[in-house]
Amino acid sequence: MKSELDILVEKKVHDWLSVEYDKVTREKVQWMIDNDHMELVESFYKNLEFGTGGLRGIMGVGTNRMNIYTVAMATQGLANYLVSQFKGQEIKVAIAHDSRNNSALFARKTAEIFAANGFTVYLFDSLRPTPELSFTIRELGCKSGVVVTASHNPKEYNGYKAYWEDGAQVTSPHDKNIINEVNKITSLTQVKSTGGENNIIIIGEKIDNIYIEKLKTLMLSPEAVKEHGDMKIVYTPIHGTGYKLLPRFLQEVGFKNVSLVPEQEIPDGNFPTVFSPNPEEKSALQMAIDLAVKENAELVLATDPDADRVGIAIKNDKNEFILVNGNQTASLLTYYLLRRWNDLGKLTGKEFIVKTIVSSEILEKIADGFGVKYYNVLTGFKYIAEIIREQEGKTKFIGGGEESYGYLVGDFVRDKDAIISSAIIAEAAAWAKTQGMSLYDLLKEMYIQYGFYKESLISIVRKGKKGSEEIQKMMTDLRANPPKTILGSPVIEIRDCETQKIINVKNGTLRETGLPKSNVLQFLTEDNTIVSARPSGTEPKIKFYFGVREELCCKEKFHEVDSVLDQKIENIKKEMNLI
Repeated sequence: MKSELDILVEKKVHDWLSVEYDKVTREKVQWMIDNDHMELVESFYKNLEFGTGGLRGIMGVGTNRMNIYTVAMATQGLANYLVSQFKGQEIKVAIAHDSRNNSALFARKTAEIFAANGFTVYLFDSLRPTPELSFTIRELGCKSGVVVTASHNPKEYNGYKAYWEDGAQVTSPHDKNIINEVNKITSLTQVKSTGGENNIIIIGEKIDNIYIEKLKTLMLSPEAVKEHGDMKIVYTPIHGTGYKLLPRFLQEVGFKNVSLVPEQEIPDGNFPTVFSPNPEEKSALQMAIDLAVKENAELVLATDPDADRVGIAIKNDKNEFILVNGNQTASLLTYYLLRRWNDLGKLTGKEFIVKTIVSSEILEKIADGFGVKYYNVLTGFKYIAEIIREQEGKTKFIGGGEESYGYLVGDFVRDKDAIISSAIIAEAAAWAKTQGMSLYDLLKEMYIQYGFYKESLISIVRKGKKGSEEIQKMMTDLRANPPKTILGSPVIEIRDCETQKIINVKNGTLRETGLPKSNVLQFLTEDNTIVSARPSGTEPKIKFYFGVREELCCKEKFHEVDSVLDQKIENIKKEMNLI
């Protein structure tokens, strides 16, 4: 007897064998029917979910895959919502894409459908960084925008991120409302796809120039760059969109000695030199570090395929390159920004920064130290952008970031921006040199002043339908049986963003998180340890975050305290049976 799942899959497969779908697609579906039942089920057992940020999934045929048909139906749903929200107004949209396989195809399909719906469509002439798309929406007065990218995911993936008129990814209530409209599109017959070709306007270098000129106004230490503009920098775009714009920007603000990793300079959706094009992973930066050693460079920069995240490597006190993790980079960036704003007399008491709840607590301490307000938001840069929008015209956004290597300086862009972040990091290195320091010295100085905070992360991957169920069970079990102690230190507070409650374990009192609902759990202990659990919204994994803290009295004790914190994190992982 056939299960409900088999019946559902059969119905969807039957639809995809109809003449509405192209011959190659139909042949691939038939091949799965004949040869690979498991892959058939994975490809059709559900519709690729249009989440609060858009689409992301493995490329292939089927309702649960990224292809021109799932992209087309999602675009029509978004178009319908835009029409409902901007009645009687001209609707303009901007579209960009990264270097991934099929990205240009998906971007063109998206443009055609928006155009067929009567929209004015600004389509970039070739691949562009995600932050430039965010900038373009605001610059050209668009109501929405789309960038085709799967960020730093492996080569099998692609994605589709939807933006609102403020240049930020969509937030409540629009996110849920768009999902509802997308879910109403159940057939290709509902999709308008032809007749609007004249509505598509190709854009390119002119926008690049405006974007770069605006970003130049955010630089803080031109004298330091002038003095140390010959500092050697090695950069890798990891086969992605940063390959032209970032080297150009660095050159124009004064860095004259930037070398690109030649093997990774050419855009390539197969990412042939890396296992995953993710600047969070050491292997993705290895070729750049090797080149930096060869050229005796001082700084390594690496951006992901859509150039919204940046990873860095700096020299330690033994003149060896070390990776700087996302929390350390966010902290260094924030410390430099606030220190320079303070030095330049730009702090008025009406400035703020934003961090995510799983990012280092040191960011709060730094903000407090300079009398700058900080906001804690859920993971996802759209929540940082939401605060910027709410505070616009009231207080000034200096910068913000998250542990996953995404940072923003200034408010011209409303998403992570590796272009300006990379330039400010390079400027911070030049400025540190004027103070007789390196970035490594600056990191130590920051820890002495605010406390030595150290963080780590484990991602547990569970693919497919079964994997999704396993991840949900992990969260259910943690809620039912939360840890009472972590390495002997009592858990004093549990933050559950799903229930939007914070539990004081000692007295049982509750208070509100003040955040939207999200499947995140955090456990805070008496000794300032924080452990967080969060299923990823874009990848088949659950992430566990660990944050620990010790005092650092002086630079001479740095390595000793660093080892203590590393061991503490490893012991927590063992205690929670995560390694």
